[in-house]
Formats: sequence, C-alpha cells, structure tokens
Amino acid sequence: MQKRKRKITAAAITAVLLIAVMAVNVFAAETAEAPQPAMYATFWALVPPVVAIVLALITKEVYSSLFIGILVGALFYSGFSFEGTLNHMLQEGFISVLSDAYNVGILIFLVILGAIVCMMNEAGGSAAFGRWAGKHIKTRTGAQITTILLGILIFVDDYFNCLTVGSVMRPITDSHKVSRAKLAYLIDATAAPVCIIAPISSWAAAVSGFVEGEDGLSIFIRAIPYNFYALLTIVTMFALALMKMDFGPMALHEKNAMRGDLFTTERPEGEENDKGTAQMKKGKVCDLVFPVVVLVICCIIAMIYTGGFFSGTDFVTAFSQSDASLALSLGSFIALVIAVVFYAVRKVLPFRKSMECIPEGFKAMVPAILILTFAWTLKAMTDSLGASVFVETAMKSASDGLMNLLPAIIFLVGCFLAFATGTSWGTFGILIPIVVGVFETSDPRLMIISISACMAGAVCGDHCSPISDTTIMASAGAQCNHVNHVSTQLPYAIVVAAVSFLTYILAGFVKTAWIALPVGILLMLAVLAVLRLFYAEAK
Repeated sequence: MQKRKRKITAAAITAVLLIAVMAVNVFAAETAEAPQPAMYATFWALVPPVVAIVLALITKEVYSSLFIGILVGALFYSGFSFEGTLNHMLQEGFISVLSDAYNVGILIFLVILGAIVCMMNEAGGSAAFGRWAGKHIKTRTGAQITTILLGILIFVDDYFNCLTVGSVMRPITDSHKVSRAKLAYLIDATAAPVCIIAPISSWAAAVSGFVEGEDGLSIFIRAIPYNFYALLTIVTMFALALMKMDFGPMALHEKNAMRGDLFTTERPEGEENDKGTAQMKKGKVCDLVFPVVVLVICCIIAMIYTGGFFSGTDFVTAFSQSDASLALSLGSFIALVIAVVFYAVRKVLPFRKSMECIPEGFKAMVPAILILTFAWTLKAMTDSLGASVFVETAMKSASDGLMNLLPAIIFLVGCFLAFATGTSWGTFGILIPIVVGVFETSDPRLMIISISACMAGAVCGDHCSPISDTTIMASAGAQCNHVNHVSTQLPYAIVVAAVSFLTYILAGFVKTAWIALPVGILLMLAVLAVLRLFYAEAK
C-alpha cells in the first residue's frame, strides 16, 4: 500500500510538471532564445538536484526522482520552452554524458566487474570464500572489522574500492547476519574517505591538479592531518563495530538482519541470481581470491601505464596524472580474460559458461548504470545553469573577514555543494582555486587547513547525496537498495559532519592538527558513547 502511494505521488508530481511545461510553453513560444538562461548563476541553479534528492527521500524511488530533477533543470535552462526543454535534456543531457569518454570507461568497468563477479559465483568461489571465512571470522564484529580493513587496503580508487570490497565481503557479512545497508555503509565509508587521505590514489591526482601554481602533491600530503571528516569517519566505523551499536534507521536494519532479513525492504534486482548454483559447486577460495588479486594488480599497472610510467615518468607522478577511467577499463578487461583462462584450466567453469556470465553480469549492473546515467545528466543540467559560478561568487564575497572561521564555513559550503551536485571532484574544482587565491599570500597554514576543509566537505556531501556516483557504487557493491543505503548512512554522516565542523572551528584558531585532531577524536567518541546510552535507554 505504501509503495503504491509513493508511485501515485511520483506520477502526480510528474503530471503537474508536464502540465506546467505545456501551459508556460504557450507564453514562451514567441520569446527569442537568450544566449544564457535567465536563471544562470543564481540560487535557482541548485534547485534541480535539491528537487531530485528530496523526492528520492520522500518517495523512496530513485529513477523518477532523478528524472524530475533533470526535467526541472532543462525547464529552467530553456526558459520553459517545450522544444528547448526536450533538446537540452536529450542533447546536452543524456546523449552528451553517454558519449563522454570518461563516463563510458566507467560503464565498461562496471559491466566487466559484474561479469567477473558472476563468474566467481558460478565457479563457486564466493561460496567457498564464505565457508572459509565462517571458520576463521567468528563474530559479526570480526566481519565488520575485516570489511573496514579491506576497504582501507584498496585505496587506489573509490569506484574500484566499492565494487571489489562488496564482491569479496558479501558472503562473509551475509553469513554473520550483517545487513546489506550496514555493508553498504562500511563500503562507502572506506571508499572516498580513504582515497582522500591516500597520497597514491586517483583522488590525490584530482586534488593536486586543482592547486594551480603550487606543488599540489605536497599540499595534499600536508592537508591529510586536517581532513577531519575522513579521519573521524574511519574512527566512527571502528567504534561502531567494537561498541556493537547502531542508531537511526540503521538500527532497524541491523535488528532485522539478526532475525535473518538482510534487506528489510525488497531484495534488489538480480540478487536471486547471486547465489543459487554457486552453493552446489565445489569451488575453492582461490576461485575468488585469484581473480580479485589479478584485478587489483592489473588496475594498478594500468593506472601507472596511463600516467606514462613506462615512458620514463616516475611512479608518483605517473599515478598523479593517470586516467582512472581508461585504467579501470584496461585493467578489468585484462583481468576478465585471465579469469576466463584460469577457470577453464581449473575446469570449474567451461568457456561457454564464462561467456554466459558476461550478459548476466551486465544485467546485475543495470540498476547502477541507470542511476549513474541519471546522476551524470542531472549534473550536466546543473552545470549548464551555472551552479559553479554562483557558488564561486558567493564564496569570494564571503571571504573578506571571518578568516579564522573560514575553514568551518568552507567545510559547510563543500558539504552543500557536493550534496546538491553529487560530485566531490566538481566541488574541489570550484572551491580549491578560491581558497588558494584567498590564502596563498596572507596565511599559507590557513590555506592548507581550508583546502583540507574543502576536501572533507566534498566527501561529506558526497556521502549524504543520493545522486553521488560513489554512493551509487556502494549500493551496487553491497547489492543494497539505493534509498535504503542513503537513508541509513545519512544520520552517521551528519553526526560525523557536526563534530568535524566544530573541529574546523578549533583548527582555524589553533592552526595545528596536533591539538585539533585529538580533540575531534575524543569529541567523536564522546558523542557515540552518549548515543549508545540514549539508544540503550530507548530499548
């Protein structure tokens, strides 16, 4: 009944918007098309993603919510012209993002990884690994800690992290009755937060590239101790696992998981095929471990290859200028070929069966691909409305005065911008040049703290946003309902963000991580202890 009401609500909103388009089109038909939309670089540029996010959280339905956000953005851009709306939404939206080489590379990586995961399941590797883990990992806490540690180890790229950790750890967390929502949170919280504090990662390369006129990698390394959101998120994960506590909607999911319901709501598409025949195969642990290790090695080699390592560039520089999309595509393709040969030689999966896994893996990734496509298109709509110009202007006007509070303010702006646009890297590109321009000559130390605040805010907003690609990947990796993942992760992210905000206020005055970071960690642990007492009394 509730699901039916949500569908009716979404349909009603869509109908009202379409009627509004037709009505306004009558008045807009004779208006000449302006070179820039009237709403360009205004607050209205941030309305489309906010509409999509609010609708997704209310209706619990992602596809229609994202589409309505895209439609609103196209309406704003075209001045409510029917023809202009359709053209902008399709040509500068869907067609543009799907013809972008970087995006296509990510989609290829998704499909290939889906095929490899399907092959591991068919060969019995996942089931064998689950049986092995059941003997060596005895508790739910152990399963969660293992997931966190594996996520920390795979720090080269957030997409790669989400999907690989999810593939490996699902059998283990399922056997110990850890909810898929909790698994998705652990995956997401060890993806971007770990990548943003790892000097050798695609994220370090992105941030370094935005610091013009400075040694980007050196600044990135100096900013690591001030990246309070990322560091406190890692502390929070370990604390939640060791304290055996959960709060907010996650507590319900974990309670249901203990009773045998890992999903709380309906199973995601393709989940039924995730086990099935794998349980009857006599696979070995190596049937899962070998393809994963090969995948990691191939992707790392491909990253330094695209960065020019084999043409004489040193390792760190090659990593910092690598093309993550191309590298992940190359690495995963080579790993797929090796996996097919490996299974054929081991006689656990015939060649014909391996080929059948390719379309099956594609099917499993269709929900993630659809949501990613919608999210990229929504970002294209937001960019066309000049959201970055609006935020840049607002930040520059606010930079005069309040210098010591600016890191905290930048953190909040980064949170909001990444939440609304669903992109961390886009947030870096907007805010970091502003920060460098404000502090470069006046206060270099405050510049480091503010750059770190920008990175931390971007990751925080990325965590909270349903339209973030990393959040979408975490849902896909855990095979968890996307809205469930967002709604259960949101309270955790908000609590860590609040403590991080207070820590940035302190850091703006003391200007040293040796004081601010320990205070932030102690405050974070104190907040979690209070929440534990509160939820214990509520029970």
